[in-house]
Amino acid sequence: MVSVVLAAYNGGEYIKAQLDSVLSQLGADDEVIISDDKPSGTTKPAVEDVLASDPRVKYIEGPGKGVIKNFEHAIKNAKGDYIFLCDQDDIWLDGKVDAVVAELEKGAVVVMHDAKVVNNDLEVTESSFFAAHGSGTGTVKNVIRNTYIGCCMAFRKELKPHILPFPDNLPMHDQWIGLKGEKAGKVSLINKPYLLYRRHDGTATGGATSFLQKIKWRIAIISSLIRK
Repeated sequence: MVSVVLAAYNGGEYIKAQLDSVLSQLGADDEVIISDDKPSGTTKPAVEDVLASDPRVKYIEGPGKGVIKNFEHAIKNAKGDYIFLCDQDDIWLDGKVDAVVAELEKGAVVVMHDAKVVNNDLEVTESSFFAAHGSGTGTVKNVIRNTYIGCCMAFRKELKPHILPFPDNLPMHDQWIGLKGEKAGKVSLINKPYLLYRRHDGTATGGATSFLQKIKWRIAIISSLIRK
């Protein structure tokens, strides 16, 4: 069973197209968990028709504490054997679920695939996220400069007790999941883009941070890895 955990916040503009691209790849027993961190916003009206017509889609209210805690909340509610992370404004490309599940069934704990970076209008600005950002595995590499990207990641349910609850002061959930996956077993990379990764003014992640903040984040995640 596949669980897709979608952390939403005012997602009305793009979420329906994203859901269409996800649901077309899921089976009858799979699920999509939409955790809405702003229930009074635009997300719920945009998905009401899908909620009424497709029992695979489940809507829950988020904790209202930001994107990291919202993903944590969605993961806690996921029941599947394989858990896919999902943003509200991307597009899944055909074959994503089958390719990732195949790697997980071979024994990988975490799988990450490549993506095409696009603008608001889905025009490609980077043909390979991996190439542009030097993506790769390795604990030291990804502590120094994180290359894990959540919207391209999935993991086995067995990892949940290792990653939950998320430690405080994490730089981002995807880095934590990737590093814990490396500690628990194999992380597999798929060098094929299975996502249109939309970057726009309202994107919740990927903004600039100060050098001091980056140092604090590195210290925090190293400490968390040692403790947990």
